[in-house]
Amino acid sequence: MTKLPTAFRLPLLAFCLLLTACAPKGPTTLTVMTHDSFAITEDVVIAFETANNVDVVFLQSGDAGTMLNKAILAKDAPLADVMFGVDNTFLSRALEADIFDAYQSPALSDVPTEFVLDSSFRALPVDYGDVCINYDTKYFEENNVAVPASFEDLAKPEYKNLLVVENPATSSPGLAFMLATRAYFGDGFLDYWQSLKDNGVVVVDGWETAYYNNFSASSGQGPQPMVVSYASSPAAEVFFAAEPLTESPTASIVAPGMCFRQIEFVGILKNGENRDLAEKFVDFMLSKQFQEDMPLNMFVYPVNLSAQLPEVFTLHAQVASQPAAITYEDIAANRDSWIEAWNEVMK
Repeated sequence: MTKLPTAFRLPLLAFCLLLTACAPKGPTTLTVMTHDSFAITEDVVIAFETANNVDVVFLQSGDAGTMLNKAILAKDAPLADVMFGVDNTFLSRALEADIFDAYQSPALSDVPTEFVLDSSFRALPVDYGDVCINYDTKYFEENNVAVPASFEDLAKPEYKNLLVVENPATSSPGLAFMLATRAYFGDGFLDYWQSLKDNGVVVVDGWETAYYNNFSASSGQGPQPMVVSYASSPAAEVFFAAEPLTESPTASIVAPGMCFRQIEFVGILKNGENRDLAEKFVDFMLSKQFQEDMPLNMFVYPVNLSAQLPEVFTLHAQVASQPAAITYEDIAANRDSWIEAWNEVMK
């Protein structure tokens, strides 16, 4: 094979290197760690990928507590660039573990300060939802029973055996409801739970069992007409109904102090490889496009004030005007001991 003279080889090599440097680069991969309940419309994700020449990979990692444990264990070699789904019951643990880099997104200008619980901007709010007691409207109408208007009402004889709740040790809404009772009754919350136990409250491990097996309005056969669920559940009942509904078969009790507001956060994981893209994705999660897509995917409320709610939410979902007042720091300091004490009463 004839070799090119050196005089030709060197310019040709430089030309090849130039072509390589100028060739379009393939998309970068951005990994987003989420809990298993995360969902978003594919077209919304594609819009972000196209605009930023990136492939977004969602790493579903169990429930919020399990996901957080995985992130803490992998802190030095993170499994993802971004993590979404830590809520205010676990926020302090995430901040104490120092797994997030600070990032004050410009999109926070459209978010009310009441949702910004972390003043260091390591965890930014994305959505919220109220955990409340939901009830079977048909049951109360047909039996001519008044809907309970307070925690105290639930312990009255007329509501004996009518409520199913989730175990706070194994269920996020179960923990939220227990925290609401702690905020309302203070140190006397265990006495209150004893009164619920005496009045036949049913405790199950998780939301799916409570809602689909025990709750009468969902299965049509469950024994309890009241369940701890979400204030957006009535909207979900209408949205997913096999036949069109004009009214939801369920409603929520949103009396002062009876609901716990869960706020979910996103953070950029420390030691990640794609900081610039991670910031863009956080901005994207707070954008109007993403925020308006969440309600019908995860049945949560957007924190962005400019985001419009779907009609099924405005017609059938409720928002608690006075949710339980309890700080995430107080939750962090006492969560485990409160659960342990609760278990002693309810065993």
